[in-house]
Amino acid sequence: MSTPDVEAVWRIESARIVAALTRFTGDFGLAEDAAQEAVAEALVSWPLDPPADPAGWLMATARRRAIDAIRRRVALRDRYAVLATDPAVGAAAGPAAVEDVDPDRIDDVLALMFVSCHPVLSPEARVALTLRVVAGLSSQEIARAFLVPVPTVQARITRGKKTIAAAGVPFELPPPAERRERLGGVLSVLYVIFTEGSTATSGDRLVRPEVAYEAIRLARTLAALLPDEPEVHGLLALCELTAARFPARTASDGSPVLLEDQDRRRWDVSAIQRGLAALVKASAGGGLGPYGLQAAIAATHAAAPSVEATDWERIVVLYEALGRVAPSPVVELNRAVAVAMASGPEQALAIVDELVVADRLSGSHLVPTVRGELLARLGRRPEARAELELAARLCANERERAVLLRKAAELG
Repeated sequence: MSTPDVEAVWRIESARIVAALTRFTGDFGLAEDAAQEAVAEALVSWPLDPPADPAGWLMATARRRAIDAIRRRVALRDRYAVLATDPAVGAAAGPAAVEDVDPDRIDDVLALMFVSCHPVLSPEARVALTLRVVAGLSSQEIARAFLVPVPTVQARITRGKKTIAAAGVPFELPPPAERRERLGGVLSVLYVIFTEGSTATSGDRLVRPEVAYEAIRLARTLAALLPDEPEVHGLLALCELTAARFPARTASDGSPVLLEDQDRRRWDVSAIQRGLAALVKASAGGGLGPYGLQAAIAATHAAAPSVEATDWERIVVLYEALGRVAPSPVVELNRAVAVAMASGPEQALAIVDELVVADRLSGSHLVPTVRGELLARLGRRPEARAELELAARLCANERERAVLLRKAAELG
């Protein structure tokens, strides 16, 4: 029998295992620790004795580890009780008092997502915990994805688990009255993970597909668990349609390829079809939400044979709708880009200048990037060059910075 790949099995089964253990023990931190101990044991034992059922082996081993940990806790409390001569303390229930549950309950995986994205956690901890306990990534993989030191990721995970324990966060689905609001928090975490993979905020790569694809995998899981939630399908559609362009977004040397220069024959047709199917489900409830509207914009791009043939007026209307349901300076900036393509750069520049006057997106390279492009189209080359040089100074991604500097140099 060939030896199963521990990491591959863990990546697939981690959420189900940690969720079932959390339900069994009532302790999120203990469950995750026990699961990690099982993985460590598998790395040693599987090459010598490959299991017939790798997922079952991990579940059983992690369960034993959890029971051992509970017994140690109970024994420690018993010793304290003896020392304190307080018989009441020794009456704590051991693992036999914990109700056994079906480890395949899909509600457990869903509850795990809600716990990992709980509002008591910092945004950084939500991302780290979701990637660790739901996606099954190691601390090293998370650190590599977000370009932070491994100890930083480990500290975020540890603090996150302690925060959940201290706050007494229950391992359960939120009540129906809270579920829609809490679902927004889960979706925002997946969106942050995807956007970091789609356009890296820093480093020497424009796109980190492995990070984006983890977000898509989690979004697919969430869509399967919550098939009647339109915005879950909206987020999945947005991710699929955006990822469809990955093969054409960079050249062989990793340098960015702008939208107008992309070979659309390289776009992933299967991903586009999956995205469009998800968009149909997102539209089933009537009007589209924020993620659904962004997916509709991505679908408009996907349907066009070229930049020139794109229905920019439709994209302007969609951005206007998005600005009404989820207003933000980034949405307004993107609307300006669409207005420039539909109606010309002068009208778009007025929108961008309003953002500058209001000091919105201060410190971001996005505003001077768009403003520089618009000024260049208007023939105001010295101003355009100054804006693009400013954008380059503010941009932390090396690939994007190189493009900005090249454009600035071309303006003389």
